[in-house]
Parts: sequence; structure tokens; C-alpha cells
Amino acid sequence: MHSVKKKILVSRYSTLTCVTNSTQQISEMEINENGFVFSDDINKIDPVSVHHYLSTASYWAQEIPFEVVVKSIENSLCFGIYKEEKQIGFARWVTDKATFAHLADVYILEQYRGLGLSKKLMSLMVFHKDLQGLRRYQLGTRDAHGLYSQYGFKPLEDPETMMAIVIKNAYKK
Repeated sequence: MHSVKKKILVSRYSTLTCVTNSTQQISEMEINENGFVFSDDINKIDPVSVHHYLSTASYWAQEIPFEVVVKSIENSLCFGIYKEEKQIGFARWVTDKATFAHLADVYILEQYRGLGLSKKLMSLMVFHKDLQGLRRYQLGTRDAHGLYSQYGFKPLEDPETMMAIVIKNAYKK
């Protein structure tokens, strides 16, 4: 197995680590800044923590089953934020890595909000190699329009061209 690891000093407080494994096409990006680690390493994701937040604190996935969360992590491009190895933030992209990506399940634990972590996470994600050159990036949000507009997201120009099947309260028993 041949892998290449590069560490790039982004600023005095921040280091970007890129690891590429040429046999498995695995790419990892990590930024260490002010005691927080931002990473796309799926092996660092704590599915129990992600499930706990989504099933109890999110407005979009109340009571989502653990198995569904695990399956969604396994089939998405995931990013985590960690403080002392504890998962404190998460986001995932549902993407074909060629034409389309949908941002989902974004959160920062309440006690870590207001520190600029979501902005740093968005900055890492929008420059990820697997999200370059797509023709459509989309997301849904009830309350974070200001954040996402800073990264080019805007309301649909022609919402009448989009359709969806929405199952309200899909996980509620």
C-alpha cells in the first residue's frame, strides 16, 4: 500500500493534513485549529454521537433509527469536528462526485456554537476535491440561510422545476 502524506501550515494556528492512498483512492483532509480538528476521515466519525444529536436535538430527523444513521454515514462524504477526540460537529454530502451534491445533517453541538466552527467546516468542505466541478450543490435549511449564503447558496431561481417526495415525521413511532 502506497500512501502520500502532506502537512501544510495554513497559519500559525492551523495545519492542513492531506493523505492520499493510491490503491484505494482514499483522501483525507484535516485542519487542526485552536484545539479543534476538522476532518473528512470517515473512520473518525462517532455514529453514536451523530445518532444522538440527529434523533434528539435536530428538527429534521427526530427519532431516526441508529441503523439509518450508520447507513447514511457509510454512503456519504462525511466531515466531522472534534474537540479532544469528542465529536462536536458533523455534516455529510450525498453526492455522485461528478454532477451533484446535497448537503445534509449539519450540526454543531450547542455549547460550541458561536465560535466560527460552522464557517471553518464550510470552508473545508467547499474546497474538498470530491466536490469540485459539480453542476449543482444544494441543501435545505430552516434557520442558517446567512451562513450558507456566504458560500454561494441562494434560494432556487426556478423552484417550480424542482419536485420532492417528503415523508413528514418519517421516523416517529
